[in-house]
Amino acid sequence: MPPAPQPAPSSLQKPAITNQRAYVVAWFLCLVFYWLQYSTRSAPSVMVGELVSTFGLTTVGLGSLLGLYYYTYSLCSIISGAAVDRWGAKYPISFGAVVLAAGTCLFGWGNEWLAGLGRLMQGAGSAFAFVGAVYLAARGFSKQHLATAVGITQCAGMMGGAMGQSTVAWLIHGVMDWHFFWIDTGGLIALVAVFMFCLTPHERRTPATAEHPAGSMFAPYRSVLSNPQSYLCGLCSGLLFLPTTVGSMTWGISFLTQSWHIGYHEAVMRAAMVPVGWMVGCPALGYLTDRIGRRKPVLLGGILVMALSVAAIIYLPGNTFPPYVLAFTLGVSSGAAMIPYSIIKEVNADEVKGSATGAINFLVFVMSALVSPLFAAFLQHLGHGHPPTGPQFTQAFSFGLAGIVLAGGLTFFLRETGPGRRATR
Repeated sequence: MPPAPQPAPSSLQKPAITNQRAYVVAWFLCLVFYWLQYSTRSAPSVMVGELVSTFGLTTVGLGSLLGLYYYTYSLCSIISGAAVDRWGAKYPISFGAVVLAAGTCLFGWGNEWLAGLGRLMQGAGSAFAFVGAVYLAARGFSKQHLATAVGITQCAGMMGGAMGQSTVAWLIHGVMDWHFFWIDTGGLIALVAVFMFCLTPHERRTPATAEHPAGSMFAPYRSVLSNPQSYLCGLCSGLLFLPTTVGSMTWGISFLTQSWHIGYHEAVMRAAMVPVGWMVGCPALGYLTDRIGRRKPVLLGGILVMALSVAAIIYLPGNTFPPYVLAFTLGVSSGAAMIPYSIIKEVNADEVKGSATGAINFLVFVMSALVSPLFAAFLQHLGHGHPPTGPQFTQAFSFGLAGIVLAGGLTFFLRETGPGRRATR
């Protein structure tokens, strides 16, 4: 019997190429989603005065309100990874964008209770952005280009963080009221959600996958969270994130105006240089670790530069260094906080690497959620109920410097996972 005719090569390749292009389009839309969520995360730092006067909050109250973001972000970091693995990208990521859009609108409504609910929803929806972008990139790009796509994704987030300070400060002090900024941004995110739902490919799951009980989605976390190295990675990275999440993106502008006595708009531009530095540091330090085949030396080097930058910012006069240099250096060096994300994947089994990412995200942002109100309470205690001054900010930020030093100590207990470790044996 003659063999059955085979389809032409073009007919075999065309659907795959078309589907791959659809994933690239969906990845780009998720990139916009990630950019917008980072903007909403950092934007409150440029409107501290407006939020305090509108809601009648104390320093502790404002810190607690803004810190609500990290509670739901950390929890939903675990849920988002499991949901995408179970149902594909189309529904979970679109749902996350809708939740972020609703939360962003609620935050601008002018009511403290709704603002708190909105901040919780912002954190929950935002947790789907980075996980979704990496998931789509893995399906839209070849292995040779995947690392570049993930690097671009992280850079887009940092760009959103910078614009959430510099551009938003300009908008709310000359173009629109801060309430309308949040409502308009929520509408834009909702529009992105619609495009993502329409253009993200639908993935058909096999019956075996679909019939798994819901609890099985979280089974890989047992392996990850029973590994002591996972906790070391999360604690180390979480301590290195605090100077940006709680420091620069929340209290950085207030610190600069009170301690360095510079104008508001100049303080905004200097604080925005921290996420700009992240845009450089994250891919550069990641490339360096791959280049030398070692993780810990680059991590320790980044921690050292980070500690020196923070010490110079909080202890030296503001005119000691040229403008923007310290903030940019802090941002570049704090890109080392992403290195434990690689280590945690390498110290856990291949079949749980996605869950490892969700686990470290959870651990990192639980720390931000806990520290944010505690830091605000400490500031209020130092100021005896009055707005904090420069010396009080210096005292409070000293604990952030101690956390960086602690992260350096924890690094010595991390396992070296880079490929270069085998060459030294």
